[in-house]
Amino acid sequence: MENIILTHKEIAHKTKRIAYQIFETFVNEEEVILAGIANNGYLFAQKIAAELALISDLKVTLCEVKINKQNPQSPVTTSIPSAEYQNKALVLIDDVLSTGTTLIYGVKHFLEVPLSKFKTAVLVDRNHKKYPVKADFKGISLSTSLQEHIQVVFEEDNSYAYLS
Repeated sequence: MENIILTHKEIAHKTKRIAYQIFETFVNEEEVILAGIANNGYLFAQKIAAELALISDLKVTLCEVKINKQNPQSPVTTSIPSAEYQNKALVLIDDVLSTGTTLIYGVKHFLEVPLSKFKTAVLVDRNHKKYPVKADFKGISLSTSLQEHIQVVFEEDNSYAYLS
């Protein structure tokens, strides 16, 4: 059984709001790195980048972050070299924050490089964290049972999130 928790229109609205929050937070920066966790986190980062391009003159650089979700202690890789985000503002982005495992290992990776400012963003925060990690920008906060699963589907004209 699937329950739609976010429609395409709601996701678009929340993406725009998060883009404005990022712009307000980084208004004094020349550039911001949007580091999206592969697959859906990166797709969400692309959507935020598109909104930022419409509302600001911030230079936005997209970075895909690859984390082995089955073995998060294995090395994290990024699509751009660390020298390109060193001493810059960075937002680590994922679609769903469940236990916090993926996000905390992503944060750990970026803490090895000096950054001018570091924030996190998620579309859905499930409030089931195992680690002390929080989303600075979130689309929706949802209390669910551990047995429930949230899936976000990003499609060109029909993105949605559902609970199963």
